[in-house]
Amino acid sequence: MDQITELSYALDTFYFLVSGALVMWMAAGFTMLESGMVRSKNTVEILTKNVSLYALACIMYMVVGYNIMYPGDAVSAWWPGIEFILGSADNSVEAVTAGGDAPYYSDLSDFFFQVVFVATAMSIISGAVAERMKLWSFLAFAVVLTGFIYPIQGYWTWGEGFLDEMGYLDYAGSGIVHMAGASAALAGVILLGARKGKFGPNGEVRALPGSNMPLAALGTLILWLGWFGFNGGSELKVSDVESANAVAAVFTNTNLAAAGGVMAALILSRLMFGKADLTMALNGAIAGLVSITAEPLMPTPLGATLIGAVGGVIVVLSIIALDKIKLDDPVGAISAHGTAGLWGIIAVVFSNPDAAIGTQLAGALVIFAWVFGASFVFWLIIKAAMGIRVSEEDEDRGMDLAECGMEAYPEFTASRK
Repeated sequence: MDQITELSYALDTFYFLVSGALVMWMAAGFTMLESGMVRSKNTVEILTKNVSLYALACIMYMVVGYNIMYPGDAVSAWWPGIEFILGSADNSVEAVTAGGDAPYYSDLSDFFFQVVFVATAMSIISGAVAERMKLWSFLAFAVVLTGFIYPIQGYWTWGEGFLDEMGYLDYAGSGIVHMAGASAALAGVILLGARKGKFGPNGEVRALPGSNMPLAALGTLILWLGWFGFNGGSELKVSDVESANAVAAVFTNTNLAAAGGVMAALILSRLMFGKADLTMALNGAIAGLVSITAEPLMPTPLGATLIGAVGGVIVVLSIIALDKIKLDDPVGAISAHGTAGLWGIIAVVFSNPDAAIGTQLAGALVIFAWVFGASFVFWLIIKAAMGIRVSEEDEDRGMDLAECGMEAYPEFTASRK
């Protein structure tokens, strides 16, 4: 019996680690999507920012974030307390085979799986503030978000804090990860202002086309792939029949929600603009994935497709609405992760009988208020201390030269001179 238990432990730990690796690969997806959606003069800065934010997220979550989100002995349901440095101790054979509530996967595998979620939340912000935010100001905020802001609201939910006690349900993080990242991004965008030339003197919206649509499409497909680890890994277990069937359902529904989001966004953009807009289709895929993330297990395959399709419609309308109120989000991150994330939180009630609409909305409000408010304050502090926006001259010549001293496509640039 002990050998069977140890094998199950090994299998569930391995599944957790592989799922985390898939989510880590989403960092490449965000990097490619964002670099394709910005102008070529800002590509190197986007690449630098995404690689650096991932590294920072890993370090800060190890130093303090994980122990805030999952404290050994919380102060209260609201405040977890502060404890530094992740320990290296893990479960012994005796603990695993003790029976009862014995751990069924490695503690360090849990850290690895959780840390890639933190990096995902920070990646959302990167795209929204692209092409005009100072690199080091962004990285300074990454320290605060990944070490403190995100883990505190994560404790309230997945860490068994007060939102969890209320009955707020968010299977893999439509609100906890995606809406949280979008809320922080919104605070930054409001303080940062729009890119130069995005809006005309009479309020007209001007397109600033991205430099590389193949990269943007590749990035979206990488994210789509990574989402199987994001949602599938959140089942936490695969070593018994019930869990294996649940994982299969989650994979299927995640895939179909993305498909529904693509087609809904593509059709709506054709009806509204007269053309099949690739950028809207790409954001439709992400919105569909975000929408199903709060509850990818309970819906039927058709239900998951429809939830994703609604997300695809919402993201198109949200992108248009943000442009109308002059909030400049170069990649549509706030809409794809924030507006669709809110829909995902609400959509839980349509398939999970344990979900209550009032509780879901209260959870969404608390997450938004905390992350937006705390982020706004820290963005203000960073703005006062070191500034958050590059100069007009640096914005004109591009972030690559201003912040990184190199160009992404030097041969192409030279050939145009």
